[in-house]
Amino acid sequence: MKFQDWLDALPQWSMMTIIVLGAFITLTLVKRFILARILKAAETSQISLISIIIKSVNFPLTLVLLAFLSKLFEQLLVHYSVNINSSIFNIVAQLLLILALVVFVDRLVNGLVGRYADRNVSFRTSKGIMQGITHIVILGLGLLMILSTIGISLTPIIASLGITSLALALALQPTLENFFSGIQLVIDKPIRMGDFIELDSGEQGFVEKIGWRSTWIRMLPNNIVIMPNSVLSKSKLINYYYPEKQLSVPVEVGVHYNSDLEHVERVTLEVAREILKSHKWGVEEYETFVVFHTFDNSSINFTVMLRAQEYFNRFWVKSAFIKALHKRYREEGITIPYPIRAINYDQESSDERPS
Repeated sequence: MKFQDWLDALPQWSMMTIIVLGAFITLTLVKRFILARILKAAETSQISLISIIIKSVNFPLTLVLLAFLSKLFEQLLVHYSVNINSSIFNIVAQLLLILALVVFVDRLVNGLVGRYADRNVSFRTSKGIMQGITHIVILGLGLLMILSTIGISLTPIIASLGITSLALALALQPTLENFFSGIQLVIDKPIRMGDFIELDSGEQGFVEKIGWRSTWIRMLPNNIVIMPNSVLSKSKLINYYYPEKQLSVPVEVGVHYNSDLEHVERVTLEVAREILKSHKWGVEEYETFVVFHTFDNSSINFTVMLRAQEYFNRFWVKSAFIKALHKRYREEGITIPYPIRAINYDQESSDERPS
């Protein structure tokens, strides 16, 4: 028996099954071959965006193939005049195409959000929030498209969702307030992951995590302060790492009234420059300076401005400078006076003195 005669002798359902399965296997192999070659080329050229697109399109393409096979099966039913309602395959094909589009957009957007968050320190701990929001929005839109395709009216559903959303918003007002405050912190970026901040309540610490409900701050004693996002977004805070980590370190000094101020300034600047150059947390290129500003009770006071790599290092830079300056003043004969109160009888009139 010839092969053509053998095919003609097969039942119609067997013939249609062979055609559909053959088309599915062939198209699947072609899809895998093409995607594998493109993905390999993208990894070789280190183009991560193409890799994200290829990984996002893999499963949706399988759904597109299934939609194509559904349409093919519909055409075969018409060709062989099979007495069955073929319109259901058309609806299945439409649903598969919508599902493929939703899955592709969801995976692509979440991949792009994850890639951006991994490269941006301030967004790293908020990656889950952003991916969760985009996932809910895309799946919600996809569900509405599917319901519209199968003929379900969306007007009652949207109205019900509006009433339900209002009830949930009232019931979950504190939680939603923290949630949207967290989004505001992520977008505005007043604080970032790893920043050293000081709250208006006095707490100081490093930003450990910005979550969907609260922000975790690790204080210097190594304990954690958990601040609700709504409270943090309304608080006045100081970010010692913004716009940069380096900061000035003022040091207050006082010398005796009999001191040669030009000599004092020269010696002080020499010590300051040496500390900024030798200390591991000093900023060598910083132009330090001295400003005299006060005639105090027992001394002439001035400020020396140093610069440290970051806020947490300023204590050690200041300590090293004070020790070095005290030693150098002793060598140069410059006096740092004690507070003294003296009674000056010469200022009093002689006739006012007791006899």
